[in-house]
Amino acid sequence: MGQVAWIAVDWGTSHLRAWLMRGDGAVLDRRSSAQGMGTLDRSGFEPALRDLVGDALPAPVLACGMVGSRQGWAEAPYAAVPCAPPSAAEAVQVFGTDLDVRILPGVKQARPADVMRGEETQIAGFLAVTPGFDGVICLPGTHTKWVHVSAGEIVSFRTAMTGEMFALLSERSVLRHSMGEGWDVDAFAAGVDQSLSRPEGLAAALFSLRAEGLLDGLDGASAKARLSGLLIGAELAAMRPYWLGQQVALIGAESLSAAYAEALKGQGVPCRMAGAEEMTLAGLTAAYTQIYGEAA
Repeated sequence: MGQVAWIAVDWGTSHLRAWLMRGDGAVLDRRSSAQGMGTLDRSGFEPALRDLVGDALPAPVLACGMVGSRQGWAEAPYAAVPCAPPSAAEAVQVFGTDLDVRILPGVKQARPADVMRGEETQIAGFLAVTPGFDGVICLPGTHTKWVHVSAGEIVSFRTAMTGEMFALLSERSVLRHSMGEGWDVDAFAAGVDQSLSRPEGLAAALFSLRAEGLLDGLDGASAKARLSGLLIGAELAAMRPYWLGQQVALIGAESLSAAYAEALKGQGVPCRMAGAEEMTLAGLTAAYTQIYGEAA
């Protein structure tokens, strides 16, 4: 692996993802494992990294995500908003190893209390490839972030647990008996509209999915899509100050971002979309260049 100039790492709670990089930002190889932060104690991080990319070491490693949390390999203290997405200057060096490993910090907000780790690197990547962007960046996922960005800084942000709620309700609650495969576009739109207009009725609307399945034969694809629409609609109602009258960029998995884009389109809000992996790599590459410069 002599061509490897550095290793980009996104180390979350459940997964470790690594990219073997050339100095010009080209990806030589992509690797992943299930050795996320949540499965490791502090002594387990270096072995997990060596298991995945040992053949490319001792190339320098630049990481983001939960690896920098209090329970991670080395704590990278949060930067406080308003701030630019943390750059190489704030990266924390990991000690107690002969490897060159640096971790980018997350971002915190005091009121209302909120934190992010990993998303700030995607935001940095988006701003690197979209200079001058002013507006809102939405990062759909298990814990969806809504981030107000202006003049290159994160001004404020809020997190919604919509993705986790969908997983719990569709897989662990009584609604699991009503879920099926496929997708119903009209049912999703109806759910969004219902929650946007009456967000206070969400709890009752959720049980109606089960009742309609029993009494009216609501099919599984429609129930699943409407559940998603109800939850995303309630999120949009809560986050209205973020997206109303703003230009919105979505960074996330294509299918989930498309659902958010469709929901926002119904409110007259156009969105631009970018891939989460692409933006993570753009953010890590920008930080690598700040530290090491580009390869000749």
